[in-house]
Amino acid sequence: MRVAALAAADDFDGWRDAARSLAAQRVAPSDVVWQVGDLPTDLFGDEAIVDAGAPAPRVPRPFIDLARTVAMHADPQRFALLYAMLTRLIAEPRLIDDKADPALRRLEEMAKGVRRDIHKMRAFLRFREVEEDGDARFVAWFEPEHHIVRHNARFFVDRFAAMRWSILTPELSVHWDGETLTEGPGASKADAPDGDPVEEVWKTYYASIFNPARLKKGAMLKEMPRKYWKNMPETALVPALIAGAQAREAAMIETARAAPGGNSETAWTALRDEAAGCQRCPLWKPATQTVFGEGPVDAAMMVVGEQPGDQEDLAGRPFVGPAGQVFDRAMAEAGIDRSRVYVTNAVKHFKFEPRGKRRIHAKPGAGEIDACRWWIEQERGILRPRMTVALGATAARSLTGKTVTISRERGRVLTLTDGSAAWITVHPSYLLRLPDKSQADEEFARFVEDLKGAHAAMA
Repeated sequence: MRVAALAAADDFDGWRDAARSLAAQRVAPSDVVWQVGDLPTDLFGDEAIVDAGAPAPRVPRPFIDLARTVAMHADPQRFALLYAMLTRLIAEPRLIDDKADPALRRLEEMAKGVRRDIHKMRAFLRFREVEEDGDARFVAWFEPEHHIVRHNARFFVDRFAAMRWSILTPELSVHWDGETLTEGPGASKADAPDGDPVEEVWKTYYASIFNPARLKKGAMLKEMPRKYWKNMPETALVPALIAGAQAREAAMIETARAAPGGNSETAWTALRDEAAGCQRCPLWKPATQTVFGEGPVDAAMMVVGEQPGDQEDLAGRPFVGPAGQVFDRAMAEAGIDRSRVYVTNAVKHFKFEPRGKRRIHAKPGAGEIDACRWWIEQERGILRPRMTVALGATAARSLTGKTVTISRERGRVLTLTDGSAAWITVHPSYLLRLPDKSQADEEFARFVEDLKGAHAAMA
């Protein structure tokens, strides 16, 4: 028997190196014992793996991606299952496309479970503020089903780069000091704080955006299972909110005409005030202020730009600089009432490079876009627009979560993950950069047609 020793429960690289060597030597899956860390192994598994120097076998790329995810699953047999599939794929590469194969289906279900757990951690982890050596530190407790903590750590570094935080789990803990990510031993829930004053603000915000008219209890429980509730402060409000949903819905219908805006106005104000102190990425340090969105909270159309420019940073309002003037002119020619549109930016702080007394616009990076994406999601959650228009690649990435080619997606209705409609076009600053006047006029006319198309698609 061969013993394949892996350094950790999620050691995909260790598994891949061992599997390559074993497969090159044509070692059968039944002759391999996979040992993780210091966990006990088979009594008779005492023959170490020796690299025979044979070329590594080739397997389809989709299997590598699948194996990387399955390696994080909690099933003790995951590495053995992966190696067994690897040996089959060496002989039958097209097996990766056989969705009816029981072994492949089992691995894909395991990968699906891991991806679900990754999403749940990102959605339901809640930080609580504590004081450490006179400074604020944010600590969260989470109990993942699978070995996903190391994989997810980079997500939280990108999203909360300016915070000092720790994530505690039973298996291991990860800590970020603003510059370095470190690991520590597992913890217990008693090591995490119970709550802080910020939670009361969050509860007020959550209660204000709760819409009883859209309540679907079954769907809510499927997306947010009760087992996660114990670590989420807002869920303490859920039973009462559900119990009063029918009465609140009737009251909303009764008072809708008399008090337009209602909960949405309150929620938007709370969100804007919270964004004023945003430190999710380093851009807040050199910027003058947060530039939040503006417009009616019942707007049917929401327009998302890239980031505030120099004039927006000083004024604290979006779309007031040269590109904003082009946008206003295009909206007027498209026959769209600018005052009935909500406008905002994918990134809320001005990113620039100083050149003497001037501040030159610098394009936001992927980490900054992703860090600010939370605000866009909350704005869209409050407004629930019938159409969201993305101006440029940065806005498109913010809405879709991926790199988008404007020329390919421009001028047609797209469906976002929440089922709502989106429309992608160029940013008006692009028109300002065109050196040829005839080309600029042609592109401006096309931009106007894009806005008309987006508006018509709402009908």
